[in-house]
Amino acid sequence: MTNATTRTIYLAADHAGFEHKAAIMAWLVNEKYDIVDMGATTYDMNDDFPDFIMAAAAAVSAAPGSRAAIVFGGSGQGEAMAANRYTGVRATVYYGGNEDIISLSREHNDANVLSIGARFVPIDETKRVIWTWLHLATNSDDKYARRNRKIDSIARNK
Repeated sequence: MTNATTRTIYLAADHAGFEHKAAIMAWLVNEKYDIVDMGATTYDMNDDFPDFIMAAAAAVSAAPGSRAAIVFGGSGQGEAMAANRYTGVRATVYYGGNEDIISLSREHNDANVLSIGARFVPIDETKRVIWTWLHLATNSDDKYARRNRKIDSIARNK
């Protein structure tokens, strides 16, 4: 994913991330990003995150080098696990703490899905880490590309 030029972002959330998704969607639209809302579109405390997260992951999987998604859940963990089931998807989780993980996920791992733990990360911090994530390119050093190809190879051969 070439983040500096990616202008279309797929967003998805369950009930735990619903408010975060709404706030981030409004902010990204204001920043001139095109947003594709994969749901939930209404708050339902009994919804299931795979219904929405997997739709966003499938969209990224269709063109993993040029598409990106940001997904929200309570911890972000299950959401990333679901997204990573798709070939070409490299989801990383952020639930607060050291923000270097955001940079490393892009620069070293070419992450194309960012999973945010909405119960742990305030909106202002969420915006800051998303901004960083969207504006970093993958490190072109062959060792990182080689490692990412190995991950993709495993996913294709399962």
